[in-house]
Amino acid sequence: MQLGFVSAILPELSLGEVLAFARREKFACVEVMCWPAGRAERRFAGVTHLDVMRFTKAQADDARALAQKHGVAISALGYYPNPLDPEAEVAKAAVAHLRRVIVAAEMLGLKTVNTFIGRDWTKSVDENWPRFLKTWRPLVAFAEDHGIRIGIENCPMLFTRAEWPGGKNLATTPVIWRRMFADIPSANFGLNFDPSHFIIQRMDPVSPLREFREKLFHVHAKDVRFRHERINDTGIFALPAEWHQPRIPGFGDIDWARFAAALTDAGYAGPVCIEVEDDTFGPTLAGRERALRIARNVLAPFMPDAS
Repeated sequence: MQLGFVSAILPELSLGEVLAFARREKFACVEVMCWPAGRAERRFAGVTHLDVMRFTKAQADDARALAQKHGVAISALGYYPNPLDPEAEVAKAAVAHLRRVIVAAEMLGLKTVNTFIGRDWTKSVDENWPRFLKTWRPLVAFAEDHGIRIGIENCPMLFTRAEWPGGKNLATTPVIWRRMFADIPSANFGLNFDPSHFIIQRMDPVSPLREFREKLFHVHAKDVRFRHERINDTGIFALPAEWHQPRIPGFGDIDWARFAAALTDAGYAGPVCIEVEDDTFGPTLAGRERALRIARNVLAPFMPDAS
């Protein structure tokens, strides 16, 4: 396994600066964010370390040269919109940009693009399903044509009361994954698995790894603290933001030794990228870089290929 991080936590740095930091801190890889340039629609979105609009061979060559110069791999390109947004134009724009990210990944010689399935949060899973198939069958076929794997993250994307209870991402549980992979049975369609989202749902984050071992394309390393004292006040049906706290690995409820062992047992040998959404280190660049260093020190003993 190769230990890396998600570039979204360093939005003020250029791609070259992100890779230089990764090299200094002995990270093996970085997942590079590829949002459309402009204002972010939510926190941790809108980060553009690689602008794939009108992406050229020269730009791809420059990005590859930067990665080679610093000795840091690009684990995947990341873009996490809602391709099933109930507003048709929003969904259309998300799908169009996701296609650009797929093409850019091919030009860079990469294997993986990470994203969300999306969801119309006003409808049930069954009501979303026909639109899911209409949108994602051609997207997966497009990825196949370009030799790219799509890794779907399992975040519920549930932040506001307007999104309760469905959230903005359909692919959150094994029962949905089984249906998803049965209806789109492609070797290029899999998971970017984040164990913290199982903790939020009161699920064992190790439980799906063996069954879905062939679908593990990429892994996010984020921790979470389940605040039992808040649950006693709010109840489980309150918004998750009211009773959970995102943390860096080692500061939350996940047993990382057990999780890493289960990944190894499942045969996973790919990237494990730290995702920082932990506010306790402060808003400054120095604080966020410190969070990455601490998380690295927690995880490195469990990563056989970590520097």
